[in-house]
Amino acid sequence: MHELGANAIRVYHVDSSGDHKGCMDAFAAKGIYVFADLATFNTEINQDDVHWNQTQFTAFTKILDEFAKFDNTAGVFIGNEAITKANGSEAAPYIKAAVRDVKNYRDSKNMRKIPIGYSAADIAELRPMLQNYLVCGKNASESIDFFALNAYEWCGQSSYTVSGYNQLTKNATGYPVPIFFSETGCNTNRPRDFADQSAIFGDQMVDYWSGAIIYEWIEEANNYGLIQYGSKTDSSESILDGYPRSGTPTPISPDFNNLKSQWSTLSPTGVKESAYSPTNTPPPCPPSTTNGWRVNGDVPLPTLGQTFTAGATPTGTATGSAASATATKKGSASVGKEITGMTIGLVGVMFGFTWWL
Repeated sequence: MHELGANAIRVYHVDSSGDHKGCMDAFAAKGIYVFADLATFNTEINQDDVHWNQTQFTAFTKILDEFAKFDNTAGVFIGNEAITKANGSEAAPYIKAAVRDVKNYRDSKNMRKIPIGYSAADIAELRPMLQNYLVCGKNASESIDFFALNAYEWCGQSSYTVSGYNQLTKNATGYPVPIFFSETGCNTNRPRDFADQSAIFGDQMVDYWSGAIIYEWIEEANNYGLIQYGSKTDSSESILDGYPRSGTPTPISPDFNNLKSQWSTLSPTGVKESAYSPTNTPPPCPPSTTNGWRVNGDVPLPTLGQTFTAGATPTGTATGSAASATATKKGSASVGKEITGMTIGLVGVMFGFTWWL
């Protein structure tokens, strides 16, 4: 990863009971930060069965407890593509409720204020509203600290305008918290040349976007890997899906070197914390739209333990232990790709915006 030029990685699923010190120290020695997802397949906020309960809260805080120990934990994701369809937008208040409760827990334990963010699917009918909803309102303790987008719109010989990156940047202009690509690297045109990196870190985007995570580190069935640990074998209990995940990494040619070459030519200017004095303010909470966004403005957030009922409005404020712990394809989500790689995917990333690290 260091040879490639990465300065951060994203890890989708982690075992909170494991000892991660050796791994985190190895990353720190190479100047690599870590973003860890708090949700797993068993604890995520699910748009088809919307709730936020004590089991989820406990699982999230155990992961936060583990990774708060390390100075190179750059941030945590409260969710990944939890909303991918119009009626799924009704899960958004539950995402904010999770942010509220995890922030309350973090602060009650006097932890470093590790940023808490969300990774969104690039669904054109929902993205602008979700992006603004997660930071709207007067209470910053209920808002995300960064927004990230899983976008695969730049495929092959594309451009800033053809890919739609110009529209993404328009929507990011004036955003009150850091925003970056939490997944990118379309592979429908092989080999991947990663030309979008020059745009993301170029003059048109670098003032608005805080970097890009390339999907993904290890080669799997979805063919997004940058390295492999040997050829695919017959599946066994020790080799999940037949793809080895230990040993000496071998770069995937030419993708690894193509990305390395792209990053080696880029020199984005970061913003030091001492020089950071934001003036942007939260946007208004978006109203509901016809056949699209279904959350009408700044609705009350659900309580811990609340389950969504169609037609009901979330009521109340945080209670219980959490409170007292004072687009279209190209750009739409590819669920098959996500599920294949999520449990063990490590992802190379390069950031140009550093105040919040």
